[in-house]
Amino acid sequence: GRRKALLRLLDLAGLLIAVAARASSEAPAIEAVRSWHLAASDLPWPGATPATHGLRLTLIVLRDTAWNPETILAAAKNMVPLLAQCGVRIVAAELRQLAAPPRFRYYQTPVSRELARLAPVPRPAIYFVEDTLNRPAFDAEAIGRANSGNRPELADTIWVAAGTRDLHVALAHELFHVLEDSGAHSDEPNNLMQSETTPENTRLTGSQCAQMRATAERNGLLTLLSNSK
Repeated sequence: GRRKALLRLLDLAGLLIAVAARASSEAPAIEAVRSWHLAASDLPWPGATPATHGLRLTLIVLRDTAWNPETILAAAKNMVPLLAQCGVRIVAAELRQLAAPPRFRYYQTPVSRELARLAPVPRPAIYFVEDTLNRPAFDAEAIGRANSGNRPELADTIWVAAGTRDLHVALAHELFHVLEDSGAHSDEPNNLMQSETTPENTRLTGSQCAQMRATAERNGLLTLLSNSK
């Protein structure tokens, strides 16, 4: 009796080990291979008055895409004066390069949900991918909390395809959508939240800034700064 029970336990243990090994072998390999960091000193504050809110930003680039890390870091720096209009300062930004199977290099809702679930990162996060397979196709897409109901893994993220023009303006535009948790656009001339991002569309109004700050602070995406310049 004891011998049979022991054999059953050994068989069960072997089965569990085999199942675990198979699951491990089937899990896609996603690995952070390199990272770059921008500190506050790399992102000088251009405002005449101190910033009121701090933003920590995560940038993700998929290896073996057309993206150049230097291009992404430069765009992050060039966003600073656009966000400064609202008293928001990027206090730190980290760019992580991920090595992943080819399917993850394209933005497609079910696949990108899997990537976000398997390799979680602090939010808000901006992902730089080769292209989008979603239809309709957008150069960049922002997913706030209000429009992430059926894709919760993507909340507070932005997905940007290679070749996006006026990158720093496009990033600031999409980031504002996430921080404000709204897909609303503006009809005001030269406003950053015009439906079309161009080098001329960079302005933000006081009411836009106030609403964005209140929502982002409530959602934990911005922090109050005691004093910063």
